Amino acid sequence: MDDKRFYDEKQETKQIPLVCPHCRQEGTYPIRWIVRTKKNQLPAGANDDDRARFGKARSYMVRVDEMAGCRNIRCRKRFELTGQTVVLF
Repeated sequence: MDDKRFYDEKQETKQIPLVCPHCRQEGTYPIRWIVRTKKNQLPAGANDDDRARFGKARSYMVRVDEMAGCRNIRCRKRFELTGQTVVLF
């Protein structure tokens, strides 16, 4: 069974404070995430291996955006986002 059947998936946008590495100006940027929340029950047709994997599964978020564009009118350069791409909760 595919692991995606264990989760409900939706997209979310969060405002995250970031600092542009070029002009050093701080601002909040909308960053897109895919939120995967664990389902309450195991899907039908699961075997023993699927039950074990479902028991260990946790809800998590995956960052979709890899780049952000500076909002400073004089800079406007794009910069790469660093840090966590997956957040467990």
